[in-house]
Amino acid sequence: MLSHLLIKNYALIDELELAPDRELNIVTGETGAGKSIMLGAIGLLLGNRADTKVLYNPEQKCVIEGTFSISGFAIERILEEEELDYSDTCIVRREISVSGKSRAFVNDTPVNLETLRRVSSQMMDIHSQHDSVMLGSNEYQLEIVDTYAQDDILLRGYRSHFQAYRNKKAIYDQLQSEASAMRKEFDYNNFLYEELAKAQLVPDEQETLEQELTILENAEDIKERLQVAYEYLDNTEQSVIDFLKGTVSNLAYISKISNQYEQLQQRAQSALIELRDLADEISTEQERVEVDDARAETIRERLNLLYQLQTKHQASDVAGLIALRDELSQKISKVLNLDDELAEAKRQTEQARAELQTSADTLSAARQAVLQPIESEIGHLLHDLGMPNASLKIQAETGKPTLAGIDTISFLFSANKGIKPQQLKNVASGGEFSRLMMAIKYILANKRSLPTIIFDEIDTGVSGEIAIKMGNMMRDMAHSHQIIAITHLHQIAAQGTAHYFVYKDHSAAKTASRIKKLTFDERVNEISQMIGGKTPSPSAVKNAREILKQRATVTAK
Repeated sequence: MLSHLLIKNYALIDELELAPDRELNIVTGETGAGKSIMLGAIGLLLGNRADTKVLYNPEQKCVIEGTFSISGFAIERILEEEELDYSDTCIVRREISVSGKSRAFVNDTPVNLETLRRVSSQMMDIHSQHDSVMLGSNEYQLEIVDTYAQDDILLRGYRSHFQAYRNKKAIYDQLQSEASAMRKEFDYNNFLYEELAKAQLVPDEQETLEQELTILENAEDIKERLQVAYEYLDNTEQSVIDFLKGTVSNLAYISKISNQYEQLQQRAQSALIELRDLADEISTEQERVEVDDARAETIRERLNLLYQLQTKHQASDVAGLIALRDELSQKISKVLNLDDELAEAKRQTEQARAELQTSADTLSAARQAVLQPIESEIGHLLHDLGMPNASLKIQAETGKPTLAGIDTISFLFSANKGIKPQQLKNVASGGEFSRLMMAIKYILANKRSLPTIIFDEIDTGVSGEIAIKMGNMMRDMAHSHQIIAITHLHQIAAQGTAHYFVYKDHSAAKTASRIKKLTFDERVNEISQMIGGKTPSPSAVKNAREILKQRATVTAK
């Protein structure tokens, strides 16, 4: 239940604190005093949108904070799923900065609006006049059936199957679309692939061939110059090696005279060995070089093929051609395996569709099972609320699966004997809507683990004995739920275990809305004014006092 409410700097409220009673709280006040403003602030805790226009003082931030006692209510699972700390007390807070930026917190942990709505909707429900309009929609009527049926687990299971089916079908549809396009491109891709596969591409082949061709095209010149280089080094008549041999011999002789020349002799000997090795390698290379015009032509043809393929496929090198070949191979392979892939995707889609249908049928059966009990309970309550000839019929049709299931629910209503029930939005008046909504809220109250229920003038269009019965229903609901009721009817106001009065304070420079908890005598005065106007007669005062005493006696029992 809501144990404490703080509203700061919101609309006409500079600061308001409220600690509601755990049972039936009545809120009264003149029109425009700020009752709807307070509800608007509470709506922010439920995730409603807000902007800077709500700031009482535009230079300060707005804070709305609700402290809820949630011990004994099934809220722990929701908090765990949202990875939020759980304790018997849950604090929900909204802040709106001067710039208009809104932030939300649950137990001091920042959350987004979706999470805030999910958590706070499990702790509080606000009935507003907008709900009476919504009652005419098939979607809202289906929500009523689901709440009564307590089929939340079935509904979540169905939605999981619905999402799984949509995902599988999307994959299958996408694959079919791709398959059609790939089949159209298959012949062309296969032609390109075979051309590249036939080329037997080898990494780094082009660089190797280009280097070999350069040597072949210059083979005669290379061979001749290698021969000349060799002869300079090792010629029988006059060569570098012969001269170096003489150098070594002379240095060897003098090194015997003095060892200071040994290093020179060793260096000359090393040079001689290196030159002989160099001469041998040059000779080997000279013998290896051949003038081979046939080989050169073969290389030119191979390189021309590589150049043509690169130009055709806009590739910069052979590696690019190989990458393209492999890509084409994958595309061709995918087309060749399309039938198997499509068959598997279709099988998975059909399996998901069958699982969805089974889940939908189970959910639908749970809904169908409660239609007659809902009709019966609401019929009895409407009779008690002064509509003995009213009847409610719930029409159910099944169709294609949607996120909500396969059921379309329609509430057909008639307030008069002999009149065929019709769509709610076409036949119900304001007072009839109020009584019907009260009956619905009453039968749903014990179907939900909901700590706090707020009624915003659900008594619109009713009076007299019917108002008394509505007050009694609220009092009954308050045994298991905290009820906060905004009302203009004294019959309902008198039923409260606590009574709060909203008023405008004009004592400061700027008007502010305030709220105060009424004492017994203040309640007598307020209810007598609700009965007899601003200056109630002594009989109105006496009547108010008797009503409150009677309520106190019933509560004591």
